[in-house]
Amino acid sequence: MLELFIMEYLTALGMTMVLLFLDSRYSRRRTVLTTCGVIVLVMAAVAAICLTMGVETTIRIYSLIAHIPSLLLLLSLSRFRGWRLVFQLLSAVLFCALIHHGAGLAYYLSGGHVLALILSYAALSAGVIWFLLRFLRPLFLQTLLELRRGWWLMCLVMAAYYAIIIYLIPGYVGITRSSTILKPAISLLMVGFYSILMFLFSSIQKESETRHSAQLSALQLSALQSRMEAVKAAEDVIRTERHDLRHRLQAVAELVSRGDSKTALEFLDAAQIRLDERKEIRWCRPPVLDAVFSSYFDQAQRQGIRVEAKIALPNELPAKDSELAIVLANALENAIHANLALPREQREIRCRMVGSPGIMLEISNPCTGNISFDSSGLPVAQKEGHGLGVQSISAFCRKHGAVCQFDLTDGWFRLRLVL
Repeated sequence: MLELFIMEYLTALGMTMVLLFLDSRYSRRRTVLTTCGVIVLVMAAVAAICLTMGVETTIRIYSLIAHIPSLLLLLSLSRFRGWRLVFQLLSAVLFCALIHHGAGLAYYLSGGHVLALILSYAALSAGVIWFLLRFLRPLFLQTLLELRRGWWLMCLVMAAYYAIIIYLIPGYVGITRSSTILKPAISLLMVGFYSILMFLFSSIQKESETRHSAQLSALQLSALQSRMEAVKAAEDVIRTERHDLRHRLQAVAELVSRGDSKTALEFLDAAQIRLDERKEIRWCRPPVLDAVFSSYFDQAQRQGIRVEAKIALPNELPAKDSELAIVLANALENAIHANLALPREQREIRCRMVGSPGIMLEISNPCTGNISFDSSGLPVAQKEGHGLGVQSISAFCRKHGAVCQFDLTDGWFRLRLVL
């Protein structure tokens, strides 16, 4: 039965589209297995309803059979809620409908040849899936993170399209003449609308990259200034010690001539201790990361925050130094701000980071008050405009497949990252 084949194929295709537009909060393996399980169940339900209630009834209620499970799948897997989740579902429906309408139109123009329908489905599905993976999905996922307003307006337009092609224009494309003409025409209009959205998404991505570059440049400039100040301070100490060296040598020579070797050695030890106290600390080999550690640890100490750091990083790391620098800067800046709400005697930052066999980072600080976490395990910003650092860290983890965990235990807030 041709109608049953179409519905079964659209079910598998639609669920695949949902997977392509999904930014899951779970692992890739769990997400794919869950989606495949739902596809099998829904296809079995479509076949059972068709065999028991007939093709016409199945066609009338098909949208409910396929789209309600898709919505539930998004609710269980997606890290987003609200209008962004609705937009994910409607986007999947749109691209599935575009494939269906194109194949139905080819079937109609071929005079009803099933082979033309099958080949059209195969060609259009492959082309659209390639386009989504290659171009749209990266833009889409970036936009879900960056764009916080206006989703309801885009959903309104796409919901109108959904209602028109499913409920207001009856029949399948390729079978009835009216639907074969009207539905593809409306879908072409939606292609134009989505092209405008792609331009918007691209602009948001470029703005995000520009902001990231500006943040990195500011971070590098700040770290460089901090390093220059440290070098200048070290040079001043060396200049002073060089000036005082003649006097110390004279004092030591006088003590030795008197036979007071013990006092002479104590005098030299005291000078060595003063030099060691002023010695510049190098936290790690990668220069950008070393500059970031130095800059933020110096900031913390100037604010009366004790710093306990154990860092062991090789020259080569599995991620770019610049991207790791942004992660560290955001995490340390958040830790410093959290400490400023505490009395000076309670302020502390603990930082542990190693680079072999993989990057393992833990930054912890004492925290007062309650911190709430969203369904993805990310801390919820308490004020408008806050939380951007956490979002940046989360975006780094998604890009590189890293595991990131935030928790609050016994009054200590901890960030753990494994790459």
